[in-house]
Amino acid sequence: MLVTYLETSRDLCETDSILFGAALAVCRIIGAKLPMAGRATQQGSAIPAWRKRIEDRIAKARALIGRLTSFRSGNNRLRVVRTVRMAFAGTNISLSQPDITQKLTERIDDLKQKIAAWGKRIRRFSERSRRFNQNRLFQSDQKRLYKSLERPEVCGAGPGPDQADTVAFWRGLWSEPVNHSEGPWMEVVASQSASVTPMDPVIITPEDVAEAVRRAPNWKSPGLDGLHHYWLKGFVVCHAVLA
Repeated sequence: MLVTYLETSRDLCETDSILFGAALAVCRIIGAKLPMAGRATQQGSAIPAWRKRIEDRIAKARALIGRLTSFRSGNNRLRVVRTVRMAFAGTNISLSQPDITQKLTERIDDLKQKIAAWGKRIRRFSERSRRFNQNRLFQSDQKRLYKSLERPEVCGAGPGPDQADTVAFWRGLWSEPVNHSEGPWMEVVASQSASVTPMDPVIITPEDVAEAVRRAPNWKSPGLDGLHHYWLKGFVVCHAVLA
């Protein structure tokens, strides 16, 4: 069935739409979970659960430091007093004892040290993850690594370019006739290049397409359409059309 639709495809855009529709039909048949409509595949930025827990601890500790500092400054509101009592729960410290100010200072310093330790753990993980990703990228794509070092990538989550504007832009570059100014030096270069053997035309075969998509990650999408490489590998009949 897919071959019938691919044979009637007039350009690459129609071929892409046919493949996307076929992938969507397969997902619906097998009951796979589909992403939100109009949402392209983006590079994942999942935060580990342990890091989220540490960040929550840091946020709670900072809030507690604020309450303790406020109480030490003389704020005796009920909510603040209740929070201070919870901070000293399980200890023999009473809010009415003479050295409560010193105890508050010690508790605040202890929380600050914990925040510093937690933050250092997150920074250590981030540094290790950055080095690991750079080493892996160096082995697979050195050019991309050097570009990222010169200008860090900024993954925009905004809307993609308008299709009509994109088509009009490239059509204006490649479809419009251009009158070049051909000077005498052009004839000299042409005469010097007459003895050069022209390069054989490049013929892309279905085997070339299959080999190109074979090395691509399964669940990565090269474009805004969200069509993963997995489907280009699975729909073997499309290789001849793409070639």
